[in-house]
Amino acid sequence: MAVTVENRVTSGTFSLDGGTWDVDNNVWIVGDEQECVIIDAPHDAQAIIEQVQGRKVLAILLTHAHNDHIGAVREVADAVQAPIYLHPEDLVLWEQVYPDTTPDKYLSDGDVFTVAGAELRAIHTPGHSPGSTCFLLEEQDTVFTGDTLFNGGPGATGRSYSDYPTILASIRERLLTLPAHTVVRTGHGDNTTIGAEQETLAKVPQ
Repeated sequence: MAVTVENRVTSGTFSLDGGTWDVDNNVWIVGDEQECVIIDAPHDAQAIIEQVQGRKVLAILLTHAHNDHIGAVREVADAVQAPIYLHPEDLVLWEQVYPDTTPDKYLSDGDVFTVAGAELRAIHTPGHSPGSTCFLLEEQDTVFTGDTLFNGGPGATGRSYSDYPTILASIRERLLTLPAHTVVRTGHGDNTTIGAEQETLAKVPQ
């Protein structure tokens, strides 16, 4: 059976810099009937565990460490017995949610995770946060972008540890170089394509 991509939306809050906002987050499950990886574990641990349906979870891959992407990750990891992966540059955000602890393993740019015979490749895309990381599933012409690239342009950069010129450079140099038909599966909201976002970004000053 070929690798498949499943989506589960969970709802909760995002808090940073003294503010709190209601948000809906995409959780992505990549795999087959036997094994899978989870991309982000936001709010509702039980919903994510149910989506896995008893499959072997090889890893929980975090696009970044804002609390609305990692709030349920410890509970999910304990339940499915899977290691948590995060880019080390996001430890400053991780520690706001899980003080005095660390993820199980650290992500590096170019890391490859094999699941159901397909490869997920980590692409470090700082800007929304220092350690923001996307995951390319080339076999399915799909990239999971977390909060780096949305349907309609770059992710937010108005809060601590984010930077607008950096996110623009990451998107232009690391994501918009992918084939135009590549499906962009985001951390919030609807899918888009690299081609559509190339058009959006073309209107943004260099």
